[in-house]
Amino acid sequence: MHPLHLSYALVGVLAVLLAFWSSAIRRAPVSEPLLALLLGVLVGPVSGLIDPARPDTTDLLREASRILLAVSLMAVALRFPATGYLTVTRPVGVLLTLGMVGMAVVSAGLAWLLLGLPIALAVLLGVCLTPTDPVLASSVVSGTPAERALPARLRQVISGESGINDGLAYLLVALALIAAAARPAGQQVAEAAWGVGGAVLVGVAVGYLAGWAVRAAEAREQVDQGSLLVFAVVLGVAALGVARVAGTDAILAVFVTGLAYNRMIGRRSRASEQQLDDALTRYLVLPVFFLLGLVVPWRQWLELGWPVVAFPVAVLLLRRLPVVLALRPALGMPWRDTVFLGWFGPIGVSALFYLTYSYAEGATDSRLWTAGSLVIAASTLVHGVTATAGRRWYSTTSRSAGDR
Repeated sequence: MHPLHLSYALVGVLAVLLAFWSSAIRRAPVSEPLLALLLGVLVGPVSGLIDPARPDTTDLLREASRILLAVSLMAVALRFPATGYLTVTRPVGVLLTLGMVGMAVVSAGLAWLLLGLPIALAVLLGVCLTPTDPVLASSVVSGTPAERALPARLRQVISGESGINDGLAYLLVALALIAAAARPAGQQVAEAAWGVGGAVLVGVAVGYLAGWAVRAAEAREQVDQGSLLVFAVVLGVAALGVARVAGTDAILAVFVTGLAYNRMIGRRSRASEQQLDDALTRYLVLPVFFLLGLVVPWRQWLELGWPVVAFPVAVLLLRRLPVVLALRPALGMPWRDTVFLGWFGPIGVSALFYLTYSYAEGATDSRLWTAGSLVIAASTLVHGVTATAGRRWYSTTSRSAGDR
């Protein structure tokens, strides 16, 4: 039996089961990424049914995570009306500036103290772990249970932050690679600046052009809603490709494209695109986390000794929650919202992408992947298990406080 065919079968069966019990999964203390990760670990490191020891595994993970991020970010950009994101400019802006810097510093400091990594490598690991993952965050803020338990403003803040900071992390990673991978400083700074600025230009141009095309088509005839759903997916992939050709930050470009497209089409055509959350991202995530489960370096994890537990626990507890709580006055959010926002900043596909991207850019120290994959696996487990409980806690405390 070819390992690739077995992988198709396992991921396909898992997708069918999740589709059949989708409502129950939404209420259960597990998530789709966690189930896919556990399945990969079971058939890979545990049973040895599939041996993923291929030289192109890193490239496969990088490109798979890049495409998954593109589709997920389109879903995030279309989740709310464009005006909804404008109302959360202040808290999202604080999280994207002071918040990202604080989380990067804390993560890098923990890597230096607990793992003994060189400063340059610790900083690179810290910035790779900084962005909030939009794929894992979707399981927290989307779907009927989330809409019932969480206010729209809180979900908008989490969505907006997870959409933009994935792209802005490119700037931090590019700068960290100067020391970690001995990249030329001048060239790297120029590439980082164009990566962010060019991504905004590409995203605005592609998004407005796509929105204009849809409005023109709707003016002539009735546009099929199913076609609009497919169009949104294709638009994300197209923006990804255009940005890559232009040499910009493709992740940020996709999100800006989605925001510009959202603003152009308004409320009239958004119903179909909102199905992206459930119809696509919930199932596209399965192959990526299944593959991650296959390649987790568990032997290298065990060689870490006591930090194998201390480091991921410290990152999950200290990377985000204390930083967000310290920024509460600037965020202008109630305590309950701030605590929820501080806890649910999962580390997943975006970190996976930047770890594999850093490897391709010359940061080949194996400790980067060992420590980074350990935190991703821990976050997938912990945030997947606590998502339902967290929403229930928020809803219960809101009712007891008379807020809802």
